[in-house]
Amino acid sequence: MASPIPSPSALRLLRHVISPVRNPQTHTQVRHATLLRRPKRPYTFTQLVTLSDGSTFVHRTTNPMPIYKSTKDTRNTPLWNPSSQKLLNVEEDEAGKLAAFRAKFGRGWDAESTMKAEDTTDHLMDLISGGG
Repeated sequence: MASPIPSPSALRLLRHVISPVRNPQTHTQVRHATLLRRPKRPYTFTQLVTLSDGSTFVHRTTNPMPIYKSTKDTRNTPLWNPSSQKLLNVEEDEAGKLAAFRAKFGRGWDAESTMKAEDTTDHLMDLISGGG
């Protein structure tokens, strides 16, 4: 039992009802892909860092030196170890700057020598007041 075939006018009416409304005046938006450039990343090298106490670690850096030996780090700086007795009042003259300063200006700027010098020298106020 075959079903009856609808007439062409009935098919046209069904297609018009079922199909979406087509308006030839509307335009669909076309969005083309934009070019995204890769960020420029510098090449990084693997570096072995040796701290002042002998401990080492490896990290990635832009520095091309394969081995870095640190003389000043968190282990031997008074700022990071304020309670360490071996770092208190220690003047390390690794670059010779302190020796050059003392050669040029003398030892009058040293903390220990100024305390001794204050005891033996007369103050300006003593000279002005005449109480010598």
